[in-house]
Amino acid sequence: MGGTLTGILGVLGAFGLSASAGLNAYIPLLVVSLLAKFTNTITLAAPYNALESWWTIGVLAVLSIVEIVADKIPAVDHVNDVVQSFIRPTAGAILFAASANAITDISPVLSLICGLLVAGSVHATKSLVVRPTVTVATAGVGDPVVSTAEDIFAVIVSVLSVLLPIVMIILVFLVIWLIAWGIRRRNKKKETLALKETYEQRY
Repeated sequence: MGGTLTGILGVLGAFGLSASAGLNAYIPLLVVSLLAKFTNTITLAAPYNALESWWTIGVLAVLSIVEIVADKIPAVDHVNDVVQSFIRPTAGAILFAASANAITDISPVLSLICGLLVAGSVHATKSLVVRPTVTVATAGVGDPVVSTAEDIFAVIVSVLSVLLPIVMIILVFLVIWLIAWGIRRRNKKKETLALKETYEQRY
């Protein structure tokens, strides 16, 4: 029973890490690297234990800073999203496989596919739905604010995915619900304004 529960929590954590990679490719990789290097919360098997090397940690730290800064600059953030279309799903695949393999015997190929799909889906939602909506609604002013929130959320989800996977899942679903509610509310408001303008034009 205990082994089964540990396996389930491990898979949940893997989903959380790969979802976090869909927001920022390098933050969850850096979090896993640091936790594996300095704590006993996660033990990475070969070849994923390469993430524990100082060289890897240093490169990930630099890349994290680069992406965090680039994602705050107008126009550059959209170019960054295009470039990250390949990197984020790949990072998600690596994270899913690395974290799931550390706890369960799930197939490495299946792990890579799951991570690729989860991170790719989150990235697509971010770059094709959320960001364009924010850009149009705020004339680009709100993009850095949303980007900062995404970075903070990526850190929180990454840490919770390793330490408290159940809390992470609850948090992710709550945020998804809030985003969906906000989009519905905005669309409803636009429809109301459109109907009002149509009525005023007629009468």
